[in-house]
Amino acid sequence: MVSATRKRILLLLIVIVLTFLLIRFLLYNGTLLAVSMQYPQAQVVQNKQHTTNHETQSYRRAPGAPVIVAVFYEALCPDSKHFIMKQLLPAYKEASPLMNVQLIPYGKATTYTNADGSYRFDCQHGHLECEANTYHACVIEVVEDALARLEVVACMIRDNHLPKEAFHKCAKQHNIENIDLIQKCYDSSNGSELLKLNGDVTHALRPSITFIPTITLDGSQGRQATILKNLLAEICKIAGDNEKAEEICSKHI
Repeated sequence: MVSATRKRILLLLIVIVLTFLLIRFLLYNGTLLAVSMQYPQAQVVQNKQHTTNHETQSYRRAPGAPVIVAVFYEALCPDSKHFIMKQLLPAYKEASPLMNVQLIPYGKATTYTNADGSYRFDCQHGHLECEANTYHACVIEVVEDALARLEVVACMIRDNHLPKEAFHKCAKQHNIENIDLIQKCYDSSNGSELLKLNGDVTHALRPSITFIPTITLDGSQGRQATILKNLLAEICKIAGDNEKAEEICSKHI
């Protein structure tokens, strides 16, 4: 059975690939093409503004649906650590009804396929980051509660240089029940398969990632510098007109 996390990853990959194909079509044909597909509470639509290197596609969400916040990060990246701890987690605690957070630990890694079909990885900050990224991927896979999942990830990324110890400490600290299941995910091929899927999604992103972390809001990379400095304000700008957004965002816009 395909897990909910894998479904989300595959859907995100499909959206990114179709976005790339759409942009290539527009560049060669010079015409607008309306494309739609299913995505969690979202529909892909053509941007009304001219396509730039920093914004290619956006999603039209159903009224009241949360903004899809995709975070492409690395477990040992100082900038990823700062964003998750200082921006993402505080924003989610304040405005969870406005946010559908998708965490993609991988970053500027490379995936290799061994002769037996298994995977190995080369990560920007060394083999310990590959281990930590895999623990993150397994936590994201197993922990169903969105806040608990994000709290464990934020706790681990605070100091991830001993990935196994960081995972067990943070999982216990946040009363995670499925610690053994997460460890089995890491120890088995499931962990590397999840990390490989994260790599597929990351490498398919257009424009390609040049900085970690990279954040997309409803599929758009938008103004990264502003997103990284004031995530909630940027979410509020696109959250739409509804009572919940007005209540939360009144002091952020």
